[in-house]
Amino acid sequence: MKKKVTEAMRGVDHITTDCWSARRRSFIGVTAHWIDPDSLNRCSSALACKRLRGSHTFDVLAGALNDIHSEFEIRERLLRIVKDKGEAAVRVLCPDFEVPMFNPAELTFLTEYVATMSPVTKAINILQAETNVQMGWLLPSINLLITKLDRFKLSLRYCKPLVDALQLGLKKRFSHMFHDPELIAAAILLPKCKTTWTKDDATIRMGMDYIKDHLEEPLLQLGDGTSSSDEEDFFSAMKTSQAQESSKQLDGYLACSADHMELLKSFPAVCKLCLRLNTPLPASATSERLFSIAGLVFSPRRARLDSRNVENQLLLKMNRKFFNFK
Repeated sequence: MKKKVTEAMRGVDHITTDCWSARRRSFIGVTAHWIDPDSLNRCSSALACKRLRGSHTFDVLAGALNDIHSEFEIRERLLRIVKDKGEAAVRVLCPDFEVPMFNPAELTFLTEYVATMSPVTKAINILQAETNVQMGWLLPSINLLITKLDRFKLSLRYCKPLVDALQLGLKKRFSHMFHDPELIAAAILLPKCKTTWTKDDATIRMGMDYIKDHLEEPLLQLGDGTSSSDEEDFFSAMKTSQAQESSKQLDGYLACSADHMELLKSFPAVCKLCLRLNTPLPASATSERLFSIAGLVFSPRRARLDSRNVENQLLLKMNRKFFNFK
């Protein structure tokens, strides 16, 4: 099973790992998430649920994460680590590593905060379902939720103070995300969203500028840095041609009326950037699910199971699609 999980991730450029630790008996759970470059579907697997000895200090967590990532040969291809509180461990693991843009617990707060309001149930369902699929769904879902609250306020005037308070709370807690160019770009690069999810021109411009700055493929680097003028002219012309081609792909993508993920395959540069921005998850639900299943495996009647045996049973249960006994 582990060999098949490793093989499944081998051809993937960007991988996100989700890490949580359980206090009682000290276990660390790690899951991996990526987008298959051929099918463009979200893929996930459980990597570990290891027993940790001693205190949960940042160096112990960093060492455990490094061992797990190395075992599955993904150490050099990690895009992000989504964590609850272990930023110091991530910094030790890789000083230049990109930390998550926000605390994933914020989504839990959002869905619980408005869960009892039936007029926005559809928006909540979209938020819960879609944000576990692609990062780009985050801002459109929050924007849709705020819009639903506006309509709710118009239909039931006596609830206006409550709805105003909800909207104020949502905007105060999540408004900073609408100023993050990377999140905006992730939404624009999803065919179902593009630029239609908001009417704020400044927000769209911010995302488009980010896309244009990061869309071009890196040029081949000259070996010794002593290239001649003719060589410099050659690579300069290549860079200009490349920029023009990337710009054409972006314009073609935005002009296309199709809204399915397969559309991205027609625009390779756009697709590559979309995969990089949408590989991270905006929530830690999968790692929470790992510990929920661990609770079923590690039941009171199995309290004497060795920690290695617990991990093996858990991984086999969660990674069924990666093995069979036929």
